[in-house]
Amino acid sequence: MRLNADRQGLLTVGGKDSRVTKVGYFIRKYKLDELPQLFNVLKGDMSLVGPRPEVRKYVNLYTPRQQQVLSLRPGITDPASIAYRNENDLLARATDPENFYITEVMPSKLELNLQYIATRSFFGDIKIIFQTIFG
Repeated sequence: MRLNADRQGLLTVGGKDSRVTKVGYFIRKYKLDELPQLFNVLKGDMSLVGPRPEVRKYVNLYTPRQQQVLSLRPGITDPASIAYRNENDLLARATDPENFYITEVMPSKLELNLQYIATRSFFGDIKIIFQTIFG
């Protein structure tokens, strides 16, 4: 991303985000930006599977029920990541991307992760990993 990109907004919206460099688009397209998180997994700060970390601004909007997702170690992938692979495209089509994220996308992603928490298992995690890689 370009210098001070966080001051221009926290959501990456579609393929025409002026904050992202050409190299950044390539890195994101092929998910190479996720590789450093493997070090966090090795350190024990993250899991391979678990609710994706969220920006504090949006975490502050969670209901008490939604805050349950914070009880698990964050992960590199989760059911919401699979369901919302096209999140940037959805946000790009919205007239108000941030409001759309807050009112539609975020609650849906949180619900998927709450369902994951209620039913999580080793084999379920393996399935999520495969869906992330090959889906």
